[in-house]
Amino acid sequence: MSASRRSGATDELGPEGPEPERDGPGGSDLLAALLDGMDAALCAFDADGVVTHWNREAERILGWTAEEAVGRAGFAGWAVRSADAEEVEARLMSAMDAPGRQVNEFALLTKDGRRVLVRTQSAAVRGPDGKPAGVYCAFSEVHAQIDLERSIALSEALLEDAGWGVVLVDADLRPAVVNAYAARALDAGRTSVLGRPLGELLSQGVEELESALTHVLAEGAPPAPAELWVTVRTPEGERRRCWRNGFVRLSSPLAEEPVPLGVGWLFQDVTETRQGEQEASLLRFRAQQLHRAARAAAECENPAEAATVHLDFALAGFADHALIDRVAEGGTDTDRVRLVRIAETPSGAPGPSRLEGRAGLPVLYADGHPALQCVERAGTVRAGAGSLKAGAAREWALARQWPQDTVHALCTVLRSRGRTVGAVTFLRTSNRTAFERADAMYAEDVAAHIASALDLAALLPGEG
Repeated sequence: MSASRRSGATDELGPEGPEPERDGPGGSDLLAALLDGMDAALCAFDADGVVTHWNREAERILGWTAEEAVGRAGFAGWAVRSADAEEVEARLMSAMDAPGRQVNEFALLTKDGRRVLVRTQSAAVRGPDGKPAGVYCAFSEVHAQIDLERSIALSEALLEDAGWGVVLVDADLRPAVVNAYAARALDAGRTSVLGRPLGELLSQGVEELESALTHVLAEGAPPAPAELWVTVRTPEGERRRCWRNGFVRLSSPLAEEPVPLGVGWLFQDVTETRQGEQEASLLRFRAQQLHRAARAAAECENPAEAATVHLDFALAGFADHALIDRVAEGGTDTDRVRLVRIAETPSGAPGPSRLEGRAGLPVLYADGHPALQCVERAGTVRAGAGSLKAGAAREWALARQWPQDTVHALCTVLRSRGRTVGAVTFLRTSNRTAFERADAMYAEDVAAHIASALDLAALLPGEG
C-alpha cells in the first residue's frame, strides 16, 4: 500500500494532484514516493473527514501504517483520545472554510498508547470547481520547540517576575544580567550594575561571595545553599543584609567541550528572618543570664557583693565595662545631684566587678553627664562618641570619667522603695555596636535586680 489509497478521493487533492488515468500507471506511486520522502508528517482528509493520505514520517511519529490509517474517519478512536476527538476534528476540518493555513497544537496517540504533542499546519484542498474538497495537514513533534519556548519563558520569568534575585555573573566575576529583584537588593538600576566589580556594590562580604563564585566556576555548584552577610553600598549609606545564595555553573551548549560562560547566582534576602532568630536567641540568653545571676547572688552574704554578681552576669555579651553610682546623702534635696561610686569593673584587664572604696566622695561628673541626666529624669539615657576620630573619642570618654576606649554608653536609673537611689552605667568599646532600644530594656531588668539585691536605700544614711 502506498502513502495514498487508490480511489477517487485521491483526485480531491486538486487539479495539480496525481491522476492515474492521465499520468500513467506510475502516477499514484510517484505521489506516494514524494510524500514519503518529505521530512514532515503529512496526512489528508476528504470533505467527509476520511483519511486519504498518510506518509512514512506520520507512520514514524505515531506508529500507524498507511494501511491502518487510510480509510479511517478522522482520528477518533485510534489517533486521539475520545474526549478530544470532536474538538480536534472540528479544528482540523475548519481549515476548509478558512483562508490560508491554520496552526494548531494537539496531543495525538501513538499506536502503543503514548501521547505525543504535535504542531499542525492545515489548509483547504480545492477541487476542479474551486470548491473545498478536503484538508491536508502537515505535523511534527514539538518537544524540542516546546522545550526551547519553555526555557525562554523561564528565563524571562526569572529575569522579570521572580521573587528572588537572579544575577548572571561572567567569568570575570562581573554582573552580565540582573533581574529586577536583584537590582532592588543592590539598590541600583538593572543596567547600572552591569560590568562593575562586585567590590563597588558591596563593602563587606564581597571576598566570601567572590570565593564562592570562583569555586563554582572551577568545581561546579555547591551541594546546598549558603548564607552570607553582606554590606550593600547605597546612596543613603551602607546597609547590612543577609542573603541565602544558590549557584549554578553556566556552560555553552554549542561547544563539544564545556566552555564556562559564568555563574548563575540566585539569592533571597532573609535578613528579617535571621535578625528575628538572633533577637530571639539573644533574649533567651539574657533571660538565662538573669536567672543564673539571681541564683549566684542568693549565695552572697554581702548585698553589695550580690550587686556585683548581677553586674558580672549582665556584662557577658552585652558590654565591656559597667559602673554603679548611688545618690550621695542629700543629693536629691539640693539643686545638683551628686553621685558616689559603689562598684565598677576593672578597666584595661578582664576580671570580676569590684566594690569601690572612695570614702564616699562624690564622682566629679560635669553638668549634663549622662549618669546625672539618668537620675534627674528617672529614666534611661544613651550616649556615644559618634563619628569622632580616635583621639577625639578618647578625650570624649575621659571627660566623662569613663575608660578611654569607651565609645558607647547606656545609663539606667536604680530605684528602690519608690525612690531614685542611683544609676548603673554600661560601656562599650569600638568593637561593639551602639546600644539599641532592646539593650535599654535589658539594662532596666538588670538594674531592677541590682536594686533588689543591694537594697540601696538601706545604704543611705538615715535609712533602716
